[in-house]
Amino acid sequence: MKTSTPSTMAAPLPMKGKVVLVRFPFDDFSAAKVRPAVCLTDLIGAHRHVVVAFITSRAPAELLDSDVVISNTDPDFEETGLRVSSTLRLHRLMTITFDVILRELGALASERLVKVDEKLLKLFRCVPAPPGDSSPSTPPDEPARD
Repeated sequence: MKTSTPSTMAAPLPMKGKVVLVRFPFDDFSAAKVRPAVCLTDLIGAHRHVVVAFITSRAPAELLDSDVVISNTDPDFEETGLRVSSTLRLHRLMTITFDVILRELGALASERLVKVDEKLLKLFRCVPAPPGDSSPSTPPDEPARD
C-alpha cells in the first residue's frame, strides 16, 4: 500500500477509519511517542480537527470492553498497514489537527469500523439517532437534561 504525508494529501479528506502515525502523549504528559492511531472522525471545522484512538502493539493483560484486537491473522490485517498484532484502545482518545498526522499507514475494513462504532456507542452510553435526526441522543433510562 502506498503511504502519503498530510502535505501530499488533498483536503477535504474522508479520515474516519484511517490508521495514521501521530505523536501520542503519555498519560502524565511527561513525553510523547510516535505511534499508530485510528481516526474516529472525518475532519471537523476550519482547523481540520480529527479525533483519534491509540493503538498499542502490547497485548493488554486484560482486554477491556473498549478494546478492539487487530490480529495479524485477521483477513483484513494487511490493509491496516500495521506491522504486528495490535490492540485499538478506544478509551485512549485525543483530538488533533490534521497537520500533526505524520503519515497514513492504512485503514480499517468497514466491518471492523462498524464494530468500533458499536463499542464507542457503548463506551459513551449513546443511543444512535434515527436516520436524518441530528439532535443529541440521551442514554436509555436517563431523562434528558436541559
